[in-house]
Amino acid sequence: MALWLPAGAVAAAPAAALPLADCDAGFQTVLTADRDAPAEARGIWLDRRTLRWPGAAPSTDPSADPSHRYVLYHADGGGIRSVVGHRVAGAQGAIALSVLPPDASLPETVRQRFTHAGAGVMLQLDLDDVRLRDLLRQSLVLVQEDREGRVLQATGVQLPGALDDLYAAAGDAAALGAHPTASATAFSLWAPTARAVSVCVYADDTQRAYRREQLRLDPATGLWSASVSADLRGHYYDYLVDVQVRGIGQVRNRVTDPYSVSLGTDSRRSYIADLDDPALTPAGWDTAPRPGPLRAQTDMSIYELHVRDFSIGDASVAPAHRGKYLAFTDAGSAGMAHLRALARAGLTDLHLLPVYDFGSVPESGCVTPQVPDAAADSPAQQAVVMAHASGDCFNWGYDPFHFNAPEGSYATDPGDGATRIREFRAMVMALHRLGLRVGMDVVYNHTFAAGQDERSVLDRIVPGYYHRLDAAGRIERSTCCENTATEHAMMARLMIDSAELWVRHYRIDSFRFDLMGHQPRAAMEALQRRVDAAAGRHVQLIGEGWNFGEVADGARFVQASQLSLGGSGIGTFSDRARDALRGGGPGDSGADKVARQGWLNGLVYAPNELADPALGRADLLRHADLARVGLAGTLRDYVLATADGGARPLRDIDYNGQPAGYATAPGEVVNYVENHDNETLFDLNALRLPRGTSAHDRARVQVLGMAMTAFSQGVAYFHAGIDTLRSKSMDRNSFDSGDWFNRLDWSYQDNFFGTGLPPASGNEAAWPWMAPRLADASIRPAPADIAFARDALRDLLRIRASSPLFRLEDAADVSRRLRFPNTGPAQNPLVIAGHLDGQGLAGAGFREVLYLVNASPQAQALDLPAERGKRYVLHPVHRAVDAADTRPREQARFDPARGRFTVPPRTALVYVLE
Repeated sequence: MALWLPAGAVAAAPAAALPLADCDAGFQTVLTADRDAPAEARGIWLDRRTLRWPGAAPSTDPSADPSHRYVLYHADGGGIRSVVGHRVAGAQGAIALSVLPPDASLPETVRQRFTHAGAGVMLQLDLDDVRLRDLLRQSLVLVQEDREGRVLQATGVQLPGALDDLYAAAGDAAALGAHPTASATAFSLWAPTARAVSVCVYADDTQRAYRREQLRLDPATGLWSASVSADLRGHYYDYLVDVQVRGIGQVRNRVTDPYSVSLGTDSRRSYIADLDDPALTPAGWDTAPRPGPLRAQTDMSIYELHVRDFSIGDASVAPAHRGKYLAFTDAGSAGMAHLRALARAGLTDLHLLPVYDFGSVPESGCVTPQVPDAAADSPAQQAVVMAHASGDCFNWGYDPFHFNAPEGSYATDPGDGATRIREFRAMVMALHRLGLRVGMDVVYNHTFAAGQDERSVLDRIVPGYYHRLDAAGRIERSTCCENTATEHAMMARLMIDSAELWVRHYRIDSFRFDLMGHQPRAAMEALQRRVDAAAGRHVQLIGEGWNFGEVADGARFVQASQLSLGGSGIGTFSDRARDALRGGGPGDSGADKVARQGWLNGLVYAPNELADPALGRADLLRHADLARVGLAGTLRDYVLATADGGARPLRDIDYNGQPAGYATAPGEVVNYVENHDNETLFDLNALRLPRGTSAHDRARVQVLGMAMTAFSQGVAYFHAGIDTLRSKSMDRNSFDSGDWFNRLDWSYQDNFFGTGLPPASGNEAAWPWMAPRLADASIRPAPADIAFARDALRDLLRIRASSPLFRLEDAADVSRRLRFPNTGPAQNPLVIAGHLDGQGLAGAGFREVLYLVNASPQAQALDLPAERGKRYVLHPVHRAVDAADTRPREQARFDPARGRFTVPPRTALVYVLE
C-alpha cells in the first residue's frame, strides 16, 4: 500500500501569523473538526515500531494471504471516516502494517509494561523517526479491512508507548517551565504531538496579553522552547498549543503551564518567578533555624492538619490571617500554643493536607454560609452547607490543578503570584521555629480534570498521554478522579521534579502520598533518591499503599503498595490494627456502623444493642492478635504466639485474605486509628460504644486508641484534633462538608459533636442510628474531658520519646526486644501487654519496659510469671504531679511476688526498670 505523509514543518510561523488577540480568546478554539473519529482507542502503541490490537483476530502476513490486512490511516486535522463495510474516506495517507508472528519477542521492559493489554494481533510499521514524529501529530485510525479495502473494524490508537520510546531523551532534558534571569526569560514545554506552541505574556493577573512568542520544537525530545530577551519575573503567562484531539479535531488550547511555580487568581495564568529570588522570601528565611534530620524514620510522630481548619475559627488569630498560611506566623495564637505544646512533648512532624494548587475552591469570591442554629440531630445544617459546597471556601484539596504551585485560597492575595510563595515559606519557617518538621500531603495519582475541560492542564497539552487509559482508551477513574499514569516517563518526571521543588525551595521535610499504590515502586524509589539529594538529608516518604483498581496485584507494574514495598524504606499506612481496634472497616454503612464493634469499643465484652450475639471469645481473641500485629510494626517475619495456641510469623496470619504482616522494617509502616478519611475515632465510638457509656469513659477510650498508636513500632500518625476528641458530627467523608463539619476548637470548650446530621452523601443510610446519638447530650464531652484527652496525648508523646525501645529501627531488633506476655488461648483478651528489653541498646533509658492497655470498663488483674521479682515502677511521666491520667498512680498495682498487675478500667500505662 502507498505511504503518504505531509511534509508540514514545525518551525516558527511568521510573526504576522501570531495575532495577539488569540491570547485573550476562549480557552479553546477548534481549528478543524474531527467528529468522525472512532469512539474508542483499542490499538496500543507499544514502542515506536510496534502496535498491539487486543481482541483483534491475529492475521497472517497480507502478502501471503490477502484476505484481510491492517492499515493505519492518517489525516492532518482529522476527517477520516471508517464505516464497517465501506472503504475508508477522508484520509490523507495510509500505512500498511506487517503482522508479527504470535511468538514475536519484545524487549522485556515493553512486555512487562503492556502485560495488562491482553492478547491480540501484533503489528509493525516501517517508518523512520522523522516521519513518525509527524504522524503522531495527526488524526490516526487503525483499520482491519478485507481484500477490497472495506472496513471490517476500526479503532483509535493509544500513543504513550510510542511517545516514551521516541522521546526518551526528554526524561533528562533541561528544566521545564519558565526561568527568568537578569537578561532573558526561557520557556520550555513538553508537547511532542503539538503542531505549534506559542507563549502569551501578561503584565499582571488581569490585563490583556502584550506579547506572544512562538516556541520552537526540539525533535529529539519533543520539548518546545523559546528565550525572550527580557527579565519577565513578576509577569504572567500561558501557552497556546495547537494539537490533535481524537473526536474533536485540531484545536488551539490556551492552557497554563504544568510546571507553574505560582499562579494568578483561580489558576487562570501562570506566574513567572525565580524561586531563588530574595524578593520571594520572608524576612529571616536564609538564616531561619530548621529541625535537624531524624535518627530513623521510626522517630517520626506526625500530626495531620488542614490549613483552613487550623485557624478559621480561632479568635486569637488576626482576622486577615484566619484560614491562611500566615495564621502559623501568629505565634501567640491558641492554635500555635497547641502545636508548641505537642512539639515540646515529642511530636516531630506536622503534615499538611494538600497545599499545592487545587481546583475545588474559588480563590476569589468564595463564601462561608450562615449555618442555622438547629437541633443536634437536624438535617438543616447539612442542607445549607451542601447548598454552598461548590462555592464555599472549604475543601480538603485532593484535586490537584498544578502540582508545583502553592494553593491560592490560603494566601492573603491570591491574585499576586509572589504572595503565595512568600506566605507559604513564612508558614514553614514558623513551624520550623517550633521545632516541627513540615510534611506535605501530595496527590500525584489523579488530577482535578482531564480531557478538554477548561480546568484540565496535562491532557490539553499532550492528549491521551498523562492519564492511565483502559482498554477502550478511556481514562481510568478508580482513585475517584482522572487517574494519572506515573508509569509513563514524563508523568513520572513531573512527579519527581515536583517533589524535588518542594524540598529544595520550600524546605519540606517529609511527604505523605495519597493512593501511592497507584504509582510504580521504581518511580517512588527514583523520587526518594532525588529528594534526598536535593535536601542533603533523608526525606521521609509515607503513603497509602492500598492495592485496588486497574493496577491491583501488579497488573501494570510493581506497585508502591503495602505488599510490594518491602526493603524500600518507604512507609505505608497499616489497616491491620486500625480495623481491629476500631471495628469493621471503612466501607461500613447503615446498621454496620453500630454493629461492627472492635477491640477498643466493646467487641464481645461490652456489646451494644446491634451487636451480633453469635460473636464470642474467639472473635475477641482474633482482634487482640491483630492489635498486637500493629504493635509489632506489622513485620512479616515477627513471630507471634497466637490465640489458637500456635506461634507463627505475622505474614502467615490472615487479614481479609492478605498477610497481616507485610513490612520488612518497622519504618515501612505507619500506625494510626484516625486520620482525615472516614469517621473520627470519637464519632465511630459514639456509634459503637454501648449507649450509656459516660462522656469521661468515651474520652478514656479515645486515649487508649492514641496509646496503641504511640506504643506501636513504626511511624506514629495522629489526626489533628484526635487529642481534643474531635467530632465531625459523624460525617464519614468531610472533604467538601465546609467549615461547619470540620471545626477545631483550640479553646478546648467544644468538640462539635451533635451539631446536626452530617451531609446525606455517604451518611444518609446511617442517619437512623446517628440521629438519636447526636441528640444524646450525655455523649458530648465536657471541657474537662477534652482537656484530659489533650494532656494524655502529650504524655503519650513524652513516653514514646523517652526511649528508642518504642521506635526500634530494624526488624531483627523488634524480634529480639519485643515480646507479648498474655497471649495464646488462655489469655485475658481485654488487656494487651508488651515487654521491651533495653539490655545493650544504646540510649535505651530503661533496662526493661512493660506497657499494659486495658480496654475493659472494669479493672483487670493480669498474672505475668516472667515478671516476678522485678522492681518495676511506673514510667516517670505517670509519676509526674501533672500527669494527665491519675489512675496509673492512684489505682494501678504491681505485686512482684506473684507477677500480678492490676490495671485500672480503660487505662494505658507503662512500667519501667530503671
